[in-house]
Amino acid sequence: MTTKPNCPLIGADGNIFNLVGIASRTLKKHGLNAQAKEMRNRVFSSSSYEEALCIISEYVNIVSVDDEDDE
Repeated sequence: MTTKPNCPLIGADGNIFNLVGIASRTLKKHGLNAQAKEMRNRVFSSSSYEEALCIISEYVNIVSVDDEDDE
């Protein structure tokens, strides 16, 4: 993947299901449906919250919810 879309996760509800949903929608919005599916599969087979966050960050640039309008 060449460029990662910005994804407003900082300040969002930290529940991993919520974060994956936001990241997945961001990827799909940018036409990256296959990456969204791959990310979800990898996150849900990860062994820790920290590992899941690292996986999400491989696919999107994590930004603050306050920066969402700047994109």
